[in-house]
Amino acid sequence: MKTLSQAFDRFIGTLGRMICWLSLVMTLATFLIVILRYGFQISATPVRDAVVYCHAVLILLGISYTLLRDEHVRVDLIYSRMTPFKKEAVNLVGALVFLLPLCIVILIYTVPYAAASWRIFESSAEVDGLPGIFLLKTLLPVSAGLLLLQSLNEALKTLVKWSQRKRA
Repeated sequence: MKTLSQAFDRFIGTLGRMICWLSLVMTLATFLIVILRYGFQISATPVRDAVVYCHAVLILLGISYTLLRDEHVRVDLIYSRMTPFKKEAVNLVGALVFLLPLCIVILIYTVPYAAASWRIFESSAEVDGLPGIFLLKTLLPVSAGLLLLQSLNEALKTLVKWSQRKRA
């Protein structure tokens, strides 16, 4: 079980490090859009769509990486003064009571949404826009699934840590 957890952490870590490069791609593409629009009066719908696509991929696939790195947003009024054990307990309860049900609800609603998009191979509403909206919509359940697995992984690591403390 520990090796499966470590393998999933490596997968999410690699995915997160790979997609972080999309922020550079987005910056360069936005710069290109500005140059084309204001320098040459050229509309660059495909480039603009590419920025939106990159942003969606960065956010949706980066969520589970953020959880892995424990860099997610939390209200830190009390949490920062807690003992490590209490912090772990708060994280465990948060994952089991809030995060897992949220991921399940997102999966329930987004799988049919993505499937409907796949049925028609949905593409951009813009005439010269990029195709593949169905691929972006697929990222919604994929993101929820990865977040669900990562939250279970974090919960499992906490329980293993607690059982090791108990034995010591």
